[in-house]
Amino acid sequence: MSQIQRQPVSSSDIAGIGYDVATQTLEIEFHATGVYRYFSVPVEIATTIQSTPSPGKYFLQKIKGKFAWEKASS
Repeated sequence: MSQIQRQPVSSSDIAGIGYDVATQTLEIEFHATGVYRYFSVPVEIATTIQSTPSPGKYFLQKIKGKFAWEKASS
């Protein structure tokens, strides 16, 4: 998979978020646990988590447990 460019966000849990439109892959870098990729994520969800005032809360409500994921290798 090609490198997804992540943008920093203001969050105590999340360091950065990136999205690949072509593959619908959302990449989230957590401060504590590293980078995870979530698959088949609609663009609306990816756009919202990048702009919401509380990305960590949005992640828990709309992403966690709802999409296939993998931990990215470092």
